[in-house]
Amino acid sequence: MGNTAKHSVSVAGVVIDAQERVLVIQRQDNGRWEAPGGVLELEESFADGVRREVAEETGMSVRIEALTGVYKNMNHGIVALVFRCSPTGGNTHATDEARAVRWLTKDEVRELMTPAFAVRVLDAFEAVPSIRTHDGTNLLPA
Repeated sequence: MGNTAKHSVSVAGVVIDAQERVLVIQRQDNGRWEAPGGVLELEESFADGVRREVAEETGMSVRIEALTGVYKNMNHGIVALVFRCSPTGGNTHATDEARAVRWLTKDEVRELMTPAFAVRVLDAFEAVPSIRTHDGTNLLPA
């Protein structure tokens, strides 16, 4: 069992404002638009990890509302837990990890984001959490 592959666990926050826009970042490393998030630290709870990642990447403080989906990148073994959040304060700004931070409508999400990451944002508007797999860009059949 010593050679058993391991998974990485990440968290992301889909921050939705009163106008139903979502807060997204344009990543420094690859230029892609995504919900703010990243690897969960060993000592962190899920909620603490989401709050830390959103604040680090956007400058925004948030309240966690609900788990909205579980997503697995089949090529890299990354399991992402995504949570719907509401903003509670702060001023958005570019960071070391985000070259840009923007509020987008659902239509802009569909236009600017790859399918695997757009669906995470769009799923946050649904009543029931989703479970999906992807290859890093596109969704895979269920």
